[in-house]
Amino acid sequence: MINIDELAVFCKKKGFIYPSSEIYGGMAGFFDFGPLGVELKNNIKAAWWKAHVHDRDDVTGIDGSIITNPKVWVASGHVGSFTDALLECSKCGFKTRADHFIEDKLHMDTAGLPLKQIDEIVRHHKLKCEKCGSQFRDAEGFNLMFQTNVGPIAGSVAYLRPETAQVIFADFRQVTDTSRLKLPFGIAQVGRAFRNEISPRDFIFRCREFEQMELEYFVRPDQVHKCPYLEEFKAYELMVYSAEMQEKKQEARNMSVGEALHKGIIKTPWHAYWLAFEHAWFAGLGVRPERLRIRQHLNEEKSHYALDTWDLEYNFPFGWKEVQGMANRTDFDLKQHIRHSGKDLSLYDEDSKSKIVPQVVVEPSQGVERAFAVFMLEAYHDDKKRGNIVLKLNPRLAPFKSAVFPLVANKPELVKKAREVYSSLKPHFNIYWDQSGSVGRRYARADEIGVPACITVDFDSLEDDSVTVRSRDTTEQVRVPASILQSVLADFLSGRELNELGKAVKSG
Repeated sequence: MINIDELAVFCKKKGFIYPSSEIYGGMAGFFDFGPLGVELKNNIKAAWWKAHVHDRDDVTGIDGSIITNPKVWVASGHVGSFTDALLECSKCGFKTRADHFIEDKLHMDTAGLPLKQIDEIVRHHKLKCEKCGSQFRDAEGFNLMFQTNVGPIAGSVAYLRPETAQVIFADFRQVTDTSRLKLPFGIAQVGRAFRNEISPRDFIFRCREFEQMELEYFVRPDQVHKCPYLEEFKAYELMVYSAEMQEKKQEARNMSVGEALHKGIIKTPWHAYWLAFEHAWFAGLGVRPERLRIRQHLNEEKSHYALDTWDLEYNFPFGWKEVQGMANRTDFDLKQHIRHSGKDLSLYDEDSKSKIVPQVVVEPSQGVERAFAVFMLEAYHDDKKRGNIVLKLNPRLAPFKSAVFPLVANKPELVKKAREVYSSLKPHFNIYWDQSGSVGRRYARADEIGVPACITVDFDSLEDDSVTVRSRDTTEQVRVPASILQSVLADFLSGRELNELGKAVKSG
């Protein structure tokens, strides 16, 4: 696996991701997605939305505003407690995020520790400023929310949202009134969030502006241990790293969802179901299961509102890190907004003939950028035999589904025929045209940006109206009539083997 810096270089070179405003020196924690990157990013979001909203009867979606009434963030606790520990040099003023600094220097996880314990670790290990070697001041809490002003009046402070969840809670009653969903149900959202990270790092893993794909799943309070969908995943295997395993310095181990639930490692059936569902979503799009694990939060790192929290982690080049957080938020958020707004966000329960405040049994929440990095790392292959990079992205995620080439670029009759093929496919797939350089070099360029299939028009095409289709992953080629090319390409992109779709020809 390439390291994260090499991935950043590759993404910039190929037009996936650029440092934002680089002509002015850039700005840490902000990135722009190029022509290929925006396509891949949109495909990731579309795949997530299809699996979590369109393919389900129990989930609906919203798209909330980035700036909301600041009282939302007071009620949620973000104004008072959405902080990271900050270390500041007493001499040169260098600032760094405490847990990252300690992890880098001591390989010690200090996430969630109180400021006093951070100070004790710094003093005990005699950690000094890496810029000038001076001592740090006592650790301080640094609020991660970006502030802004709304309107022309100074002092009308608002915040760029640090997460998408609170908009879902604030809109909860309106969504339930208009969607007519019955419990249990989920509300999903994809949108931008902003966190004023002290020290963004590891390329797009930790940014100051990013997108989240998030879902809040609500159930009746008396149904938190009754998940009708669990049977589908009882035998599904996950690499499990429980809090107890971490405390006892044990290794994570594979076990079925049913076993983890039976042993009380995962506390509720709903949590077990959604952990398996999200793991399967990544695996279904090409992520190797052995590079994924679920890790339970230790007591000291759990959010104050969470009954239990698990992270779906990926084995990045810099270690196991979160790609998705999944907290059981109970009824904390809805009750907070009821108390602070004075509005009734409860639902009438037909069975008990009374009002209830639903519980959020799970909140699958992940960053689009982190998912982007995972899919790129999984897809990247340095093929020594071919002499080029092969980006083996799942066809559903690939920016371009195909490319069309004339075999020889300076033969007008070939170019004309290839243009006809290209024009027939363009309304149905995102494809591109390439007639520059040798056909071998064009194949290599397509491999490097993840194009699943390349279509070549040659001299035989002028005689028999057939074309050659080449697979990115295997380089095998088949000959198919141009008249059925659209259906052949659709079948191949959906998972059919290429040799089932045409007459095999010599690979190249």
